[in-house]
Amino acid sequence: MRTSTKEDSRRISFYSRDAPIAQSRPYIDCFAPTGRHATSKPVAGGGDTEDDGRVFRTDPEEAAFLLYARIAAYGFRRHSAYRAAAFAGAFTNTIFGILRAYVLIALWEARPGLAGYAIADAVTFCFLSQAFIGPMQVFGGGLELAGRIRTGDIAVDLVRPASLQLWGLADDLGRAGYLFLLRSLPPTVVGAALFGFVTPATPATWGFFAASCFLGVVVSFGWRYLTALSACWILDDRGTQSLSLVVTLFFSGMVLPLNLFPGWLGTVADALPWSAMVQVPADVYLGKRDALTALGFQAAWAAALLVMGALATRAARHKVVIQGG
Repeated sequence: MRTSTKEDSRRISFYSRDAPIAQSRPYIDCFAPTGRHATSKPVAGGGDTEDDGRVFRTDPEEAAFLLYARIAAYGFRRHSAYRAAAFAGAFTNTIFGILRAYVLIALWEARPGLAGYAIADAVTFCFLSQAFIGPMQVFGGGLELAGRIRTGDIAVDLVRPASLQLWGLADDLGRAGYLFLLRSLPPTVVGAALFGFVTPATPATWGFFAASCFLGVVVSFGWRYLTALSACWILDDRGTQSLSLVVTLFFSGMVLPLNLFPGWLGTVADALPWSAMVQVPADVYLGKRDALTALGFQAAWAAALLVMGALATRAARHKVVIQGG
């Protein structure tokens, strides 16, 4: 049977390759632009679709990539509906950035060269950390997972033919991309105009900084995902959310650069995952840390948190606490 799709798109159905079409497992479908009206139908044997007499080969890896790319795009569009909230957050971040900058200027004038930063470095770090608040979700939240666990909607998410964790990560990357544009750029531009800004000396540093920001978002998601998933085992996750807020603010470098922490406390704080959200990307931008070492550190923590999240998700399938009966 032939299926007609919408204009400028074709539906690709991804069936199991190792089973006849009549007995294939649940499939994922998505839309891919083609620039013309198309009709398609599955081809016996699985994994292919026939479009106007032509056969299109698809595979699970391509299917997964298209699915999560689509989810990321939807995440961007969904958060773009709240422009007023984003601009209000940008305004708040800018005002607090200005106040923090004057405090840091006074501190560095009293202690020149403190923590290896010049005054311009400290001011730049201040506004970079303000810019990271939205994309890195430093104050926590940003995920609907805990609420869906409380209502029982998580049961629907767990039976989808897609990874719950990767689904959430793709959506969170879309959210971070939108907030970077509307909530991160304004305080950075204002800070540069009022106080001056240190800029990377080479284009490679800009590339390393972009990669570091991306990994910082992944680390942030991994931590917030674990925090939200704790609602599967406890009746109220507000306690864990509050604890997460405190440790993230303190150990990320959001309050003060971790370079100011004395002795063993600074060493420990610099090795924890929260430093990958603020301190490490800022140091990469300022050239205070070897870029490849910094990216390796962030990638290691991102992988570790995602693995822990996958194991916790697997355990959550066997124990879900739903409030309200």
